[in-house]
Amino acid sequence: MKKKESIKRAKKFVKPFRITDGKDFRLKHIDPTDTLNLKSEDKPRAKETLQDGIELLAELQDKLYAQDRWSVLLIFQAMDAAGKDGAIKHVMSGINPQGCQVFSFKAPTSEDLDHDYMWRCMKRLPERGRIGIFNRSYYEETLVVRVHEEILAKQKLPEKLVTKNIWDERFQDIRNFEKYLSRNGTVVRKFFLHVSKEEQKKRFLERIDNPEKNWKFSSADAKERGHWDEYMKAYEDMIRNTATKHSPWYVVPADNKWFTRLVVAAAVIDALASLELEYPEVGEEKLIELAEAKKLLQ
Repeated sequence: MKKKESIKRAKKFVKPFRITDGKDFRLKHIDPTDTLNLKSEDKPRAKETLQDGIELLAELQDKLYAQDRWSVLLIFQAMDAAGKDGAIKHVMSGINPQGCQVFSFKAPTSEDLDHDYMWRCMKRLPERGRIGIFNRSYYEETLVVRVHEEILAKQKLPEKLVTKNIWDERFQDIRNFEKYLSRNGTVVRKFFLHVSKEEQKKRFLERIDNPEKNWKFSSADAKERGHWDEYMKAYEDMIRNTATKHSPWYVVPADNKWFTRLVVAAAVIDALASLELEYPEVGEEKLIELAEAKKLLQ
């Protein structure tokens, strides 16, 4: 009963942030400080709820691995300091490492640039029975490359292919690719952690002032803040053009990390629960084999 209630609660919890049709989506409709009326004094209860969710995720992931039919791809996109690493670390903390693969995509290598922009991500798609996590992804090609078009000039594309329609073409390619994945048993769920400019500044200053967090900060992060409005426009356009029923976006308020993690956990639980996962049933031959093995052991 507790499991069913948790799954039902997860579905209800993520509904305000789930985008399956982006044509009317506006980023301003999601408040980065939103906590669905949960207060700071609710944080201890929220942490307990998260722990319950982590335990349920572990159970669902075990069945996913055993069944070996579905795979799950979780994509995280966000501005710097929005909390991607922390969300992945906390939400997936109970998952069996054998059933989970995490990949971070930074600047493409020279080998990457000798291939299409999807290539390096395609190599890292999760196997059946596993959860794959992309910390940034092929969506960077519609974000940082769009904001800094000088990067596009270095991608060795034939000049006649770099037209004013290139971003719409990339959105179309991504939609088709994700539809292909869904038709082949890969469940795609995408998260944009929506942090405010003010909260990002606060977190950057904390990274500078705290010696233990100095390693997290780069001067390039601060420079990118100068392109904030351009990035927000690019994120909004990305979500509007690539949110679908089979690969929805979750625009998650990210100013309160404890709430962000709750929403992400609920979304992953909802995705796994929708697969109606069960442990594989064994046939009569296997049952006979098990009975014989038991006799030997006894």
